Amino acid sequence: MSASSPRQAVDAHREAAAEKPVRYIIQNLERAYGVPENKRASDPLDMLVSVILSQATSDVNSQRTFAALKRRFPTWDKALRARESTIAATIKSGGLAQQKAKVIKSLLRQIKAQHGTLDLSFLHEMTADEAIAYLSQFRGAGPKTIACTLLFACRKDVFPLDTHIFRVLRRVGLIPQKCSDARAHEIMNELVPPGKFYSFHVNLIRHGRKICRPREPLCTRCPIVEYCDYGQTQV
Repeated sequence: MSASSPRQAVDAHREAAAEKPVRYIIQNLERAYGVPENKRASDPLDMLVSVILSQATSDVNSQRTFAALKRRFPTWDKALRARESTIAATIKSGGLAQQKAKVIKSLLRQIKAQHGTLDLSFLHEMTADEAIAYLSQFRGAGPKTIACTLLFACRKDVFPLDTHIFRVLRRVGLIPQKCSDARAHEIMNELVPPGKFYSFHVNLIRHGRKICRPREPLCTRCPIVEYCDYGQTQV
């Protein structure tokens, strides 16, 4: 018998994870943390740049950096005409400024060349799969960046995973311990019920920060411990 490939192993795990009562996990998290509503719908291009700026820094810091960028360049056309070094100097406080400035400049240049205008509002009319395929062409737009843009700005059912979410989902057993970023996003996009993507995303982050911490998770206080592979070994 030949050994299974990594892809086959992940697919087998996904089938097993699909049997877990995801809807009850979501329900228990909502009882513990509330039912968050997405009130942040915004311009898709603004959101895409904002998410790029959020990489490898805190939420507060990335918000300040985005605000500084918008003050310096009130329109994206002005940012496109600016030197890359000027953009980098403007976003310096957010870290990785040279790298992010290059990504933003390249992104704006490609959008302008393709559409003649710096506007991604057409993403609202695309299906989630079409929008993911479109954004995937841009350097620096990975699965999380794309998912955050589409979930927050376009309110599409696309599931972003951050560090907290990866940790919780691995402990629960919804994604394998060893799984690529792209595959993890693919698995969760199939498992999360329609209309629950935003709630599950936000509450998993809350849960990861408050209860399912990297060290010394509070399993005895966990509202989803009965569904958690890791938690069942701790209580």
